Amino acid sequence: MKQAVAAAALVIAASAAFIAWIVAGMAPRTEFVPYVEPRPAAEPGYLRAVYSPLHFRPAIDAATDAQCLSCHREVLEDRVRAAAPSGLKSDTLRAAYQETPTYAGEQETFHRRHLVTPLARQLMDLRCNTCHQGHEPREEAQGAAADAPPQSDAGFTLRKQVNPETTCLKCHGPFPWQPMGLPGPWEEHKAAFGNNCLTCHAAIRTKRHEVNYLKAAAIEEAGKAGAEACFGCHGGRSWYRIGYPYPRTPWPDMPAEVPEWAKDRPTQSEARFLKAAAQGTRP
Repeated sequence: MKQAVAAAALVIAASAAFIAWIVAGMAPRTEFVPYVEPRPAAEPGYLRAVYSPLHFRPAIDAATDAQCLSCHREVLEDRVRAAAPSGLKSDTLRAAYQETPTYAGEQETFHRRHLVTPLARQLMDLRCNTCHQGHEPREEAQGAAADAPPQSDAGFTLRKQVNPETTCLKCHGPFPWQPMGLPGPWEEHKAAFGNNCLTCHAAIRTKRHEVNYLKAAAIEEAGKAGAEACFGCHGGRSWYRIGYPYPRTPWPDMPAEVPEWAKDRPTQSEARFLKAAAQGTRP
């Protein structure tokens, strides 16, 4: 009996409190509270990132690697899988780049091979904006916008955030033996030159290495040790059939007559690659 009375009292007390709460809400307010239109939902994070000022000029020209890697840090943190989906283990296989004499070590990802591996640290000074010159979403395919190249433009290259013809081709074109006047590819005739590029290039030199994405002094020293360091970037890792039109930078006692193959060549590197050009810091 006592328990029933206690339960009834509890129900009555709770009901009274609930009614009091409702009445309090219905009572006239002492202050006027105006209606405020709720704010629209924030723009999705992905779109805000895509249209970040860092992806457009002029900000991209002076962007530091730290700024780029704050969002894209996976390009250096990700590693090659220990095993492929097929079950083949990476430590039992050899990648194409591992077959070059100048590469040492285990397999590495694309960006790490260009930024942080021992060879990259020794000879290169690449930065994110050396290759990546922005991310204009409308320029990734022809005819994507009113001011984009038309679909009839056969010379257009899908950007994929990088233009291979102005970046990759600098180091991954074929060995240009024809302009050099050699009888054939380097691999077929290197023995005749003692496998030493400086047999000729100690006297016939330009200033191609004096750009802000290479370590010129280190490259010169590596070239003295043998041709492998030179050939590695001048045909040894040839991913393209066409060659890069390197600028024909003047050198002492340069002949006044310009060869036919060099008549359309520039006489210096792009302004953004000159030593004085502002560049972001390395990772």
